[in-house]
Amino acid sequence: MLTQQPHDCIADEQAVQVGLFFSDTGGGHRSATEAIEAAIKQILADEFPNKKVSVSVEAIVERSHWINRYFVMFYNYLLRRHQYAMRYYYWFIETFKPNSSELGWVMTRRYVLDCMRKLDARVVVSVHPMSNQYLSRALHETGLRHRTKLVTVVTDPNGDFWSGWSCPDADLTIVPNDLAKNRLIHLGVDPEKIAIMGMPVHPDFCLPPHTSPQDFKASIGLDPHLPTICVNAGWAGGGNMIAIYKALAKVKRKIQVVFLCGHNRDLYHEMKTLAAQTTVPTAVLPFHDKLSDLMAACDLMVTKAGGLTTFEAIARRLPMAIDMITVPMPQEIGTGRMLVENGLANAIYNAEDIIALVEQMPVRSPDQDFQASSGRMQLLPRNHQLDKTGAVFEVARAILRLAGCATPAQAVVETKQLL
Repeated sequence: MLTQQPHDCIADEQAVQVGLFFSDTGGGHRSATEAIEAAIKQILADEFPNKKVSVSVEAIVERSHWINRYFVMFYNYLLRRHQYAMRYYYWFIETFKPNSSELGWVMTRRYVLDCMRKLDARVVVSVHPMSNQYLSRALHETGLRHRTKLVTVVTDPNGDFWSGWSCPDADLTIVPNDLAKNRLIHLGVDPEKIAIMGMPVHPDFCLPPHTSPQDFKASIGLDPHLPTICVNAGWAGGGNMIAIYKALAKVKRKIQVVFLCGHNRDLYHEMKTLAAQTTVPTAVLPFHDKLSDLMAACDLMVTKAGGLTTFEAIARRLPMAIDMITVPMPQEIGTGRMLVENGLANAIYNAEDIIALVEQMPVRSPDQDFQASSGRMQLLPRNHQLDKTGAVFEVARAILRLAGCATPAQAVVETKQLL
């Protein structure tokens, strides 16, 4: 659970405050924020047990004004129902730039200023492209900018993302890879203020699962040893997953399916009906909060090209089939291509493409644990920082250094590497 502190209550005034801000447009920004929060808390517990640091988290975009909340809801509606139309949403945001408009600032100013004053943070971290400029402006108007560091953490690992990620006023912009850095430089961000660190994947995805793959599959009513496909409709529950699921019935080898419906109750009820009619054993689940265990129990994941989900799968060494039946959102096209080009995923342009892929899919031996699993712990490609699965700790350390948590040795390294 995220700790919602900035607006409702503030922790001990003697503690150093760190604020993490995101929005629930899809699930990636929340996942990245939770990952950063977990890494910060682990580093504090392990290395700075006497340092008082309070981490506050808020979905600031939808809380700032009812119109912004409507945009978030509309974004998720398009993800569920009309993914093909996301290109028009993208065009609207890129053309009118509500994240940096005067009208948008007038609407959100009171809330954001109040949030910044109450938090009075040493470091403010934006994990969403629609919050960067407003947070920067609020820090200036409240007079906090001279002592509050502003950090942006980009969660789109390609060169095609929203221009809103560009915030030249940020003290530090953390990006997943070279592609993202080049995009920001093109948008006018000082290269000296950009640090390539990798994608902030939750630490759980780099550790052995809490529940063994066999026990996990048994717990959701599946065969502990049968090849398992995860069909992941994402946080919003959209895409062409039903069509791909129906095609799986034509696979000749024995398989079973975990179908994740996300936050889409209609999809969940529809899938429960479909699963009862098919010969493929299927566990239909809503949003699942133990995705790291679930991925460890599967042999292939069908998903869209969302940044965080795909990089969580990379950390788990879980092969992917990327839904390309509908042209992906502009900010995800590059991610899909990158994963396919580097051998981490296969593209699905037609629902029946999944059949041959599953027929040829390698399966982990049931007597092998996660750490020793052949074919699942192979070396990852280094290009575009795809091998930096533990990057969230580097991200967390950078934030903590700006908050004053650094030994003299760390401070020297920070000067050389980041700024």
